[in-house]
Amino acid sequence: ANAFLAQRVSSINSISALCEATGADVNEISRAVGIDQRIGRRFLNSSIGFGGSCFQKDILNLVYLCETYGLHECAEYWNQVIVMNDYQKKRFTEKMVSSMFNTVTGKKIAILGYAFKKDTGDVRETPSMFVVRDLVLEQAKIHVFDPQVKREDMWIEMDYTCGMTEKTHPGLDKAVTTSPDAYSACDGAHAFAVLTEWDEFKTLDFERIYKGMAKPAFVFDGRNILDHAKLREIGFEVHAIGKPDPNKFSDL
Repeated sequence: ANAFLAQRVSSINSISALCEATGADVNEISRAVGIDQRIGRRFLNSSIGFGGSCFQKDILNLVYLCETYGLHECAEYWNQVIVMNDYQKKRFTEKMVSSMFNTVTGKKIAILGYAFKKDTGDVRETPSMFVVRDLVLEQAKIHVFDPQVKREDMWIEMDYTCGMTEKTHPGLDKAVTTSPDAYSACDGAHAFAVLTEWDEFKTLDFERIYKGMAKPAFVFDGRNILDHAKLREIGFEVHAIGKPDPNKFSDL
């Protein structure tokens, strides 16, 4: 069951990349597909990818089972679900860097949400970790706020999954700051990225955040939970999963 659910996530995420390239809206695609009762609406929300301890583990078990019985094409099919999930995370980070004038070196970036889903402190295989890792490697200054995630748990999972520690990457501890709230995380930042769909992020005082950020102020919505039109009215340059790129499509 987990493999089929993960397949749905990767399927809609593959469509999100096409939507960004063509100027379409992935939410409209999800809505249209979900109306079909044979498919249904669940697990059709595009995002930076799935995380947690179950989806990837169960898919890899299925891949192993297929390989064991010589079903190489079947194994490749299911492995592609993970490949697409990894691509989505990498694509999100690359879009952040390219949108911010092709460099984030020395720039403060706020990460709002680190858990793999809201209402938990679980960081196992969280997509946020891979985004943070890649931004650190780009020499950005990361400030993370998550209502439930502990800094110690961030580092344990970063070491276990990515093999990234202060020892292997000197300066890592200083490169990543854990902030007490979203406002301090965003203060002076060049950009903030929403990576976990915490409800409280929807109701932040974005005018206050905008005033305290460096300009131009970038928003990267990895969960599509924010009001993008309102943010643009305030002055933000907004980029979101499966939505038209404001630098390519002038009718936003």
